[in-house]
Amino acid sequence: MAEEWANTHGGKLPSTREEKKQFKDLIKSKMITVDEENYKEAMEASFKVFSPQGIGPNLQKIINDSCSEVDSNSSDFWVMVAALKEFIASEGGGESPLEGSIPDMTSSTELYVNLQKTYQAKAEADFLVMEQRVKNLLKKINRDPASISKANIKSFCRNARKLAVCRYRLVEDEFNSPVQPELQKYLTDEDYGTLQEANTLKVLPENTAAGLYILLRAADRFAANYNKFPGQFDGEMDEDISRLKSTAVGLLNDLGCNGSAISEDLINEMCRYGASELHVVAAFVGGVASQEVIKLITRQFIPMSGTFIFNGIDHKSQLLLL
Repeated sequence: MAEEWANTHGGKLPSTREEKKQFKDLIKSKMITVDEENYKEAMEASFKVFSPQGIGPNLQKIINDSCSEVDSNSSDFWVMVAALKEFIASEGGGESPLEGSIPDMTSSTELYVNLQKTYQAKAEADFLVMEQRVKNLLKKINRDPASISKANIKSFCRNARKLAVCRYRLVEDEFNSPVQPELQKYLTDEDYGTLQEANTLKVLPENTAAGLYILLRAADRFAANYNKFPGQFDGEMDEDISRLKSTAVGLLNDLGCNGSAISEDLINEMCRYGASELHVVAAFVGGVASQEVIKLITRQFIPMSGTFIFNGIDHKSQLLLL
């Protein structure tokens, strides 16, 4: 249907909303009966025809990265990226290697298997080209041509369209020199508010992550200065509130956020909390942390970027990119 459309529209595929609707109508017009599943599936999947050809911006950014200029110290990943860059520019014709899988669809077993074999054959051909390019690059940088396994190259080819490179700042860098404009933006967000009473329960405003971030760091500084956490002892609550406020103001000044203020209600809440560790909140945060560790170890899925703040009162979380 896409070929038929292109032949009558100057070689172009549908692009406007009206044209996309007309394309679906074209598919529908070919149905002989109302229950032809292939045509229904084609209409539902027609958006794939409209997708731009070539690789996406994320993959383009990766193959243009300076690390794709490999040498003997380059990681296996970047050697394969360099090979991918060559493949896309030559054999791939602007495309990354084919994954080789096809989705479920209404079909006879014979036709489905034949179609599957066609895709798998192309994927295997792409893999063999990539494997040879990887070997050539390894040889060029004086490394063992067999040092990257076939299994790794094949896995790389299958996932080439979904590659991601994650770079993070050190925690030390964030603590000593956070991205000041970002921190200022979080602190002055127009949605930022104060605690309000609701049915006798304290409810935090929608965006308090930055305030909690500053107060958590202020609480650590407080503990270093006074050998206890704010609000840890009931009899010293008023004094701790005043001390925590001063500590938070000092921290904000050190971070270059002079003039920024933290809600009095948030400060009071931090002291009322008294360094408690509720088991359900600890379990949740521990689960989030362990999930991120698994992502890093397996190098699958994309780990969070930034500092994760979980607000256990309203069950909301936010990432601060500092």
